[in-house]
Amino acid sequence: MKCPKCRNTDLKPTKIEDGLPVMGCPGCEGASLSLLYYRDWAERNEPVEQSDSVDADVTVENDAKTALSCPKCSKLMTKYSVSSEHKNRIDLCGFCDEAWLDGSEWTLLKSLELAHKLPKVFTDQWQRKVRDEKMESKKVDRLKRLVGESDTAKAVEVRDWLKNHERKMAIVQFIGSE
Repeated sequence: MKCPKCRNTDLKPTKIEDGLPVMGCPGCEGASLSLLYYRDWAERNEPVEQSDSVDADVTVENDAKTALSCPKCSKLMTKYSVSSEHKNRIDLCGFCDEAWLDGSEWTLLKSLELAHKLPKVFTDQWQRKVRDEKMESKKVDRLKRLVGESDTAKAVEVRDWLKNHERKMAIVQFIGSE
């Protein structure tokens, strides 16, 4: 099997965690992970310890902008966002259940306590949550540019207070009436 990023480098058998075999690339340090092996490993092992910290931009520059070809079956892989705070995306082949992890993405998954929950990242529910969080972050950033940090903090506080208030509509109507 060839590395889907380096394209000419042969993948070599290795492990990203004790008892979790992958086919790793010596060039870009990425890894092809069979979800069949992953599920077996996850069932047999306790959740891995959380890494202390991870630089959010460790693999951002390494993430291919276009779809990668699966190293196992050569079909195009789909990219899945890991979280709203990180730009990292994990590639998954929907045909042979093979995931591609860029160089430090396993460390990122451990730091986010997702190492034992990897299949959740590939669900529509997870991806929707990530998109919603990214959209919320963009809204808050836009408001900060318009009114400043302090007023944005107040606006977010008021919005959160209003969110479940039993008289929300009356309060919003009052505020908007001026």
